[in-house]
Amino acid sequence: MKMKNIKNNFIKVLFGIVLFSSVTACDEGGDATAGQTNTGQFAGDWFISLTDTDGDLVVDHALHSTYNTSANDNTMWIDDKENGYYIKAKFTINDDGTFSSPETDNLLDPGTTVTITDGKIEKDGAVSQGGHTVNKISFRVHFSYDPPGYDILYEGHKRTGFLEDEY
Repeated sequence: MKMKNIKNNFIKVLFGIVLFSSVTACDEGGDATAGQTNTGQFAGDWFISLTDTDGDLVVDHALHSTYNTSANDNTMWIDDKENGYYIKAKFTINDDGTFSSPETDNLLDPGTTVTITDGKIEKDGAVSQGGHTVNKISFRVHFSYDPPGYDILYEGHKRTGFLEDEY
């Protein structure tokens, strides 16, 4: 008789667990298809070469990143993580890929500012080192410590992640 009670109690407990988990499971909470940020199509890693307005190469194929700000309001960061000319600054980007920034703080060089002009991200506008068609980025930056008229010109292409495209 004891064995039968134990077996019945076990089945009742098992049934209760199954019933409880079926009622409480599968609630993801929130929006399961939240999508991406409004600047997501322009975000990524870029290999960018820098020349100055005198035509001299300053840095060749420095890795930069563009990513959205927490405001998610068409502002992004350009960040070379100290690989290039030490720039980390915000800019405003338009739906057509053009961007600029009035005098804004350069977070990698405290106390200095940068002005970004003539910015453009062009879909399929460049070819990677390995021959892949990729997006192109170009812009002009004036650093506050440089004399008027002396700018750094940035031009490069989106990183593919393929080994043959790495520099």
